[in-house]
Amino acid sequence: MNNCQNVFKLIFSAIFLPFVCFGQQKEPHQRYSLFNPVPPALMREMETDRPDVTESPYTVDAGHFQYETDLVRLVKEKSDLQKTSTLLINQANLKIGITGSTAIQIGFQTYGWQKEREIATGSEVASNGIGDVTLRIKQNLIGNNHGDFALAVLPYVKFPTSKYDEESRFEGGLIVPMSYKLPREWKLGLQLEVDRLKDLDQQAMHTEFLQTLTLSHPLLKGVDGIAETYYTYDFKAHELSNFINAAIQMEVVKDFKLDIGINYGIQDTAAKHYFIGASYRL
Repeated sequence: MNNCQNVFKLIFSAIFLPFVCFGQQKEPHQRYSLFNPVPPALMREMETDRPDVTESPYTVDAGHFQYETDLVRLVKEKSDLQKTSTLLINQANLKIGITGSTAIQIGFQTYGWQKEREIATGSEVASNGIGDVTLRIKQNLIGNNHGDFALAVLPYVKFPTSKYDEESRFEGGLIVPMSYKLPREWKLGLQLEVDRLKDLDQQAMHTEFLQTLTLSHPLLKGVDGIAETYYTYDFKAHELSNFINAAIQMEVVKDFKLDIGINYGIQDTAAKHYFIGASYRL
């Protein structure tokens, strides 16, 4: 219980501190709000939190909405005790611009199917249904509207509404994404993250640290190639997991993008993700 209380204190401190420190900003976009939307001519270039693990430090323009989703995601996981396969349909993230530097995000899993197989006995259990709901608040601190460097904080809480995962629990964490615009249209992304997560094979919790590094560059007009590496460290199990990721994102029309990619865990126990997704801005 104390661990959970500490996580939530960290999350809510991260939510309110940026408002105190940056409440006096005079950026032009600060004049706009959810009920006074940024005019289309002044809207920033569309930025997405997908398809890589590294989140974007940029927020959705005030008064506008952005919908990002895994149309289909397959996840393969393995622990010492069991193997788990999960199929997610429409794992979505609805983003709402509240102010010039603040956006809320509501994540939900429309449908999930999961099969767990015990390694020792070979017994299998399958379940399906709706998934968890996640509430996130992104607060940009630096570079939302100009400059080559941007930084944000992104605290989140996950609510255990899942019907396919009966062991789902409250989880939470703090994400700190950064972005650098490099010469010749290269972009460098970095992310630090601390999470309080449930164990894969038992009703217990652990603290995990994540760090990412991603590079992106246009391959063709409207088509970006993305390469990423990241690692996680489980403080409870003292286990390090490394990942190599690759994705392609294509702008089909203005404010609508499709993507496809893979997050591949190098270690045998590191999860493998395969996905197709989309992003749309209103």
